[in-house]
Amino acid sequence: MEIFDPLSIKTVIQICIAALFVYVYMMFITRVTGKRTFAKMTSFDFAVTIAMGSILADAVNKPVDNLMPALVSLALLAGLQALFAKLLSSSDAAQQFITNTPILLMENGTILKDNLKKALVSEVDLMGKLREANVLQLSQVKAVVFETTGDISVLHSNDPITIDSIIMGDVKSQA
Repeated sequence: MEIFDPLSIKTVIQICIAALFVYVYMMFITRVTGKRTFAKMTSFDFAVTIAMGSILADAVNKPVDNLMPALVSLALLAGLQALFAKLLSSSDAAQQFITNTPILLMENGTILKDNLKKALVSEVDLMGKLREANVLQLSQVKAVVFETTGDISVLHSNDPITIDSIIMGDVKSQA
């Protein structure tokens, strides 16, 4: 029994050609639709990026069956993503309706337990994020925000300064 029979060599060659073609195609799609195509600005952006990754994997691993449907699917998702981004960037009403709102989890050293519960974030998770941000004392924390992407931002300082209101303008103080 041979390790590489002619059928498997043909399959490997097809996968290599598909991978190269898909790679160049993704560069083209990204160039046409912009960097937002694979951004993680909102949870929706993240979901589309995951979907595109799945489509790409199928196109490369099964090029005979999936290459053309994958190319069409990727173009549609990228186009819809660009349209969605344009809508969000040009309409405050659309942004408020479609996207999640960032939620304040801590403010001026105080843990907002009701907001933690509503955001489904545990105190253990919060403490982990504070450690990642090199917070040594809760009194250093000006704000902790659960972002629309699911990321947690920690704003902290030892200096007695306040956060500019524009930075916190879209953050819900009560979930």
